[in-house]
Amino acid sequence: MSNKRKKLKLAANIDGLGWNYVGWQHPDMPSDASENIDFYIQQAKLAESAKFDTLFLVDVSHVGPGNIPHYLSMFEGVTIMSALSMHTKTIGLSATVSTSYADPYSVARQILSLDKISKGRASLNAITSNPGGMVNFSRGHLGKADQYPMNKEFMEIVLGLWDTYEDDAFIRDKRSGIFLNPYKMHKVNYSGKYFSVEGPLNISRSMQGRPVLYTAGTSYTFMEHATSYTDGVFTHGSTLQESVAIAHELRRLLIEKGRRPDDFIISQSQNPIVGRTEQEARDKYLELANLLPNSSIPIPAFFGAAEKVADQVQQWYEAGAIDMLILR
Repeated sequence: MSNKRKKLKLAANIDGLGWNYVGWQHPDMPSDASENIDFYIQQAKLAESAKFDTLFLVDVSHVGPGNIPHYLSMFEGVTIMSALSMHTKTIGLSATVSTSYADPYSVARQILSLDKISKGRASLNAITSNPGGMVNFSRGHLGKADQYPMNKEFMEIVLGLWDTYEDDAFIRDKRSGIFLNPYKMHKVNYSGKYFSVEGPLNISRSMQGRPVLYTAGTSYTFMEHATSYTDGVFTHGSTLQESVAIAHELRRLLIEKGRRPDDFIISQSQNPIVGRTEQEARDKYLELANLLPNSSIPIPAFFGAAEKVADQVQQWYEAGAIDMLILR
């Protein structure tokens, strides 16, 4: 492995009750964890003290059949990330927003506001979502075929709005009375099939240049959009081989478009079960599996004693499957 390769990054998915049906029953888990600010603060501080690179939250806006408990009672992502920014200092803050539901101007303003509040730590995961939720946002007339075209327009608008102001647009000189150089303010003037936005955005440029932009998925269209517009992806492969294939295709597309793969972050989320020994990991798994009768919890890809799991993570990283591991 080249010494020049970027270091493995770690993200903490701190979504309340977590990603199964039974975790809320565990004696160490507050049953209201997905709406418990103190629990979120505790998890955020733990991740920051462990030197994680970023916090990560998913989002849903649709209550449907088979929802896990977390989806039934949860904070809105940008709101909770803004709160956590006041209790952390260095860790990134990545909120997920569905381009199938949200308004690009509002989201551009929310995320850039989060970026200002946190002093340059914000990122946006702009995803497509379940069509069932579109009825909650006056988009019930649209369907699955509309989602990726909407996603493309949404990201183009958000990126344009984040470039509203040049770095030195705001003079803010009290003696001369000049607040803004209007020649360094730019409209978007975007007119698409789904969104029309004139701009400009009414907040100055990010100290990052702009907030970091991600998208999520596994499809070819997802890969096309990601390698054209974003700084990284949240993707998933159930095996090392599948994950390496996804990462290889993403990097191929980046090079084809004249972009440097080293400037792009390929992330995967995994739900490891780790113990000091292999037996302790099995005991943890059985403890969860036995919380609810007839509950089925798949054994995760990363499972076992701590050293074994660390070796697995290193293997995936050195094989090129991941640049960032999201622990959930």
